[in-house]
Amino acid sequence: MPSSLQLASGDPALTEAVKRARKLLNRRALAGAAAGAVPVPGLDWLVDAALISRLMPAINEVFGLTPEQLDRLPKHKREQVEKAVSVVGSMVIGKFVTHELVVRLAKTLGVRLTASQAAKYVPLAGQAVSAVIGYTAIRYLGEEHIKDCVRVCRAAHLALPAPQEKR
Repeated sequence: MPSSLQLASGDPALTEAVKRARKLLNRRALAGAAAGAVPVPGLDWLVDAALISRLMPAINEVFGLTPEQLDRLPKHKREQVEKAVSVVGSMVIGKFVTHELVVRLAKTLGVRLTASQAAKYVPLAGQAVSAVIGYTAIRYLGEEHIKDCVRVCRAAHLALPAPQEKR
């Protein structure tokens, strides 16, 4: 399976967007790993849900795929994006991230997150395992979402927004 960078190859703007999105993803995944290392059962689930609910819209924004950004597109371009989203099958592109959506995404990772909870009961090594599982779960979800965004942008021939200045 190709990575998001491989999917974006040949398009410098898309490649740059993937790099920016991955930078966001890495920060959030590290935060998820830190929460996974804390020996409080259930804390990592809460942190992961909060991270995911903020991460997906942030990645969408990098690719110009938030509901607000899509509303500003001309009607024919919006229709192209909607068709591309339906072909890709993403639940998150162009939508507001709701509690139900986060629960659906968490179900995709259910086994990993359950193993993470079980590992917490083993002192030290279990916390390390839980941290690694938390990191990889968020990385997996984020990377798959970035791939979906790249596919949609390519299929809809969508011009990417300019990178925002850091404040």
